[in-house]
Amino acid sequence: MKKILLIFLVLSVPVISAAQLNVQMHYDFGHALYGKELSNRQHWTATIENFSADKWGSTYFFVDGNFGDNVMESAYAEFSRELRFWKAPVAVHVEYNGGLSNAGSYNDAYLAGVAYNWTNKDYTRTFSVQAMYRYLARQKVGTKHSWQLTAVWGIHFVKGLCTFSGYADLSHDNSVNGSLVFGSEPQFWFNLAALKGVDDDFRMSVGAEVEITNNLVWPASGINNRFYAIPTLAVKWAF
Repeated sequence: MKKILLIFLVLSVPVISAAQLNVQMHYDFGHALYGKELSNRQHWTATIENFSADKWGSTYFFVDGNFGDNVMESAYAEFSRELRFWKAPVAVHVEYNGGLSNAGSYNDAYLAGVAYNWTNKDYTRTFSVQAMYRYLARQKVGTKHSWQLTAVWGIHFVKGLCTFSGYADLSHDNSVNGSLVFGSEPQFWFNLAALKGVDDDFRMSVGAEVEITNNLVWPASGINNRFYAIPTLAVKWAF
């Protein structure tokens, strides 16, 4: 389950030092909606996510741990670094994706490209677009080389009470029907610290996510060739 890039939201501005860390716990409704078709899917996902900015660019990573029957069955991580030594809101972007499960390792992916990043003056609205070359290390010859387009957004409104954020990925893969893979995870959060009478240091949020994919999720049949829309309920604590 990919929790990319809720990028905390200072990517397009020169920043000497900034960091955001959060931990999320999601309950997945894939079993309830799709039954035996997704009988191999875990019920719980825990995510550790961090973004930090410095005067040379920014670093982002997340780690997902997927749990079933009180045991962690798989883990997936993404790590990216953006470099920018100039004022224009365009950065060099490099990224690694990979993970392990109780059935084996995921295909390692190495990406490199450019990112255009935008934010308004008070950082309540942010947007990023990335265009990248993608190398799939464990794929067969002929499917190793690919491309990926990514959009990332974050919107804070109602005086910080609500956040709408997420990402959308489109990539090329000759091994799937139509040769295109799509994945998106929009999230909506209520940030409890913004409520009247709640301490500003109580940085808990409650919310939901919908994992929208095509040719990405692996069902019990072992063939990733269809569309899914899988919601979750979640809590988050920001540090």
